Amino acid sequence: MSAQVSKAEIGQAKPVTQAANDAVAAPQAAAPEARKRRPGRLVLMVAVPLLIAGAGGYFYLTGGRFEETDNAYVQQAKVAVSSDIAGRIVAVNISENQMVHAGDVLFSIDAAPYEIALNQANAALGSARVNVEQLKVSYRTAQTALKAATGTLAIQQASYDRQDSLVAQGVSSASALDQPKLSLQTAQNAVASAEQQVASATAALAGNPDIATDEHPAVLAALSQVELAERNLGKTEVVAAADGVISQIASLNVGQFLPMGTTIASLVETKGTWVEANFKETQLAAIHIGMRAEVAVDASPGAPLEGTVTSIGAATGSEFSLIPAQNATGNWVKVVQRIPVRVDFDAPSDVQLRSGMSALVSVDTGKSTLDKLQSH
Repeated sequence: MSAQVSKAEIGQAKPVTQAANDAVAAPQAAAPEARKRRPGRLVLMVAVPLLIAGAGGYFYLTGGRFEETDNAYVQQAKVAVSSDIAGRIVAVNISENQMVHAGDVLFSIDAAPYEIALNQANAALGSARVNVEQLKVSYRTAQTALKAATGTLAIQQASYDRQDSLVAQGVSSASALDQPKLSLQTAQNAVASAEQQVASATAALAGNPDIATDEHPAVLAALSQVELAERNLGKTEVVAAADGVISQIASLNVGQFLPMGTTIASLVETKGTWVEANFKETQLAAIHIGMRAEVAVDASPGAPLEGTVTSIGAATGSEFSLIPAQNATGNWVKVVQRIPVRVDFDAPSDVQLRSGMSALVSVDTGKSTLDKLQSH
């Protein structure tokens, strides 16, 4: 069965039936009814932002217990290796980045000049001891001379007294006293001279005639020279001051002349490792010495290390720079400064830590944001 629809001729209007009008109006009436049947959308639009805001507020109030910074670096003591004496290097016993222990010989300096200096110092010591013995002999000689002069003075005094008695009795003339008087004065002068010799010998023996030879100042000076020469000879072998890794030895070569005190290598100590964390000044109010800290080293992110805050810097890093920052031009912009905080590890780490490694430090302050608000 087929239906044919005739086309309307021009100028003729065809009537629209009521059924067709109802078919068109039905979808238009169903649309508002469909919208009225979806009230959950409004609830969802209100509930989701409230839920997000509530969750954010909860995390904000319960958070803030940990102060973190990724501006932190592993630190190890670095020792400049140098020689206390000057000399030519004759042996090098180390290689770049070699692990050494305290007391290991790093390199040697030619010892011949210092052996000669030690021999000279020993010779000077022997000479000083001989001189002191000679001074003791001179003191005893001066004492003997004084004793003899004193005896002669007594004889001359007795002779003068007898002659003076005879002159007083009129037995002898006054001119008979001239010779005894002259002899007496000569004896007195001899005693005075002998006393000066004894005093000089005593002074040469540091005021103590019974002084031990090795306690004499001249001998002590010679002994100190011997000790210095022995020390210098011992310094011809440069040893490691502590356990660590030796590096920067490119200029350490056999045959090179090394001036005294010149840095020739570096020793990075492997004991006593710590972390220097640079916290913002706005974070320092919550950080105190003794607080627990967790350190995550970038080289081993899956193995955090436990530590303790042991010190807080006395000033910002810029204050210790060679030329501290100053602004006197008026174009000042405030920049948040950072303060170094030292964190020491509680126990030696299995992780191979090297100086300069980056780290993430989290300090447990023990108080959340809500606790801080309640305390205020």
